[in-house]
Amino acid sequence: MGIFTRFKDIVASNMSAMLDKAEDPEKLIKLMIREMEDTLIEIKSSCANAIANQKKVQRFLDNIQEKENFWAQKAELAVKKGKDVLARQALQEKRRHTQRVEAVEIELTELHVIIEQYRDDIQELESKLKSAREKQRMLVQRHIRASHKKRAGEEIRRADSVEVMQKFEELENHIERMEAEADLVNYGRHATLEEEFDALEADDEIEAELDKLKSSQSSKNDDTTNA
Repeated sequence: MGIFTRFKDIVASNMSAMLDKAEDPEKLIKLMIREMEDTLIEIKSSCANAIANQKKVQRFLDNIQEKENFWAQKAELAVKKGKDVLARQALQEKRRHTQRVEAVEIELTELHVIIEQYRDDIQELESKLKSAREKQRMLVQRHIRASHKKRAGEEIRRADSVEVMQKFEELENHIERMEAEADLVNYGRHATLEEEFDALEADDEIEAELDKLKSSQSSKNDDTTNA
């Protein structure tokens, strides 16, 4: 398959449609990018060869045109000197070189068209490559997000499963048993002597605070009555 055929197959393809139908769009676009890169290298190499050939043909054309001018001058000289035979021979040589000039000019024009086509193809393919690489970057990001979303969904479904809920209930029951056992540790235990005295002191403090409140309330009532 020629370079142009391969290139046209790539640039003419509907990339979005191919990606939508692909089972693995990320893998497909990687293959497309690699194919585009390989084709771009080939086109640039062919373009460089064509440019080099164009320069070679141009030098050849310049040389023929010099010879054409040379024989034209010789024909003029022969005419001035009255040498018609030499003038005819010089004109024949000039004509031969003129015909070669015309043929080489046609070849040079064809080379110019080919080179311009190469350049257009390179520009178009580079644009496609840029689009494909951007598409690849977006696909990678979407793939990462989709993977995270999928894992999150699986975790949610797993958390909602009957088995997981039973595990939570078993854990809750176990904790409740531990709490009950902790409460039973001190159940029915008699207070120590120190704890009883601490309780008496606490009672005294409460009674003293209560008497203070009563005294304060009584003083307020007396002030109200006297007023």
